[in-house]
Amino acid sequence: MTHTRTSADDGTDNGTDGNGADGTNEEFWDARYGESDRIWSGDPNAVLVREITGLTPGRALDLGSGEGGDAIWLAGQGWRVTACDISGVALARARRHAAEKGAEIADRIDWQRHDLGTSFPTGTYDLVSAQFLHSPGDLPREEILRSAAAAVAPGGVLLIVGHAGLPPWEPNPHPEVHLPTPDEVVASLGLSDGGWDVLLRAEHERVQTAPDGSPATRTDNAVKARRRVA
Repeated sequence: MTHTRTSADDGTDNGTDGNGADGTNEEFWDARYGESDRIWSGDPNAVLVREITGLTPGRALDLGSGEGGDAIWLAGQGWRVTACDISGVALARARRHAAEKGAEIADRIDWQRHDLGTSFPTGTYDLVSAQFLHSPGDLPREEILRSAAAAVAPGGVLLIVGHAGLPPWEPNPHPEVHLPTPDEVVASLGLSDGGWDVLLRAEHERVQTAPDGSPATRTDNAVKARRRVA
């Protein structure tokens, strides 16, 4: 078993992508989202809000959009969003949440179903966001993130946020799980020399609610890079 993302009390985490331990990718995540009417808080990820606020809205790609918290927030800021997830259950829920915000929001979002290990949205984007793209089973995360970098338009931004360590309430940490450092994330992207400016590579702490309801501090990391205009 590998690490899965868990919901946070501040609204972080949208959804995930990848193979479950049993069954197909879609079956695992459809079952996961089918466990409850809402898995995540519905709020946008805090690092996304911090790092993207103030950018001129354009075309955005949200990888692992889950129940739509990030995509809906981006649409509300004026972005036109392509939001993709592996789970049809999550996408249907996200569409409903967007519709509840009104046509001005809903019409700005194109919901697409993708197993990012085998298919990837087409086109280029002014923002590509991958928030907590972790999953049980085999997830070609580095390959997916390289595809994410390739999808960034000149002048556009790539934002990757992930866990830097397993949750403190895990009784038996999994030795086969490696959660990369910011430097490892940057190195794995294979960014072309002179083609990018790395604006952020850092770890940060946040308080998350443990399964027993108690607060717990977790360490995450973030990488933000801008593709240079030729």
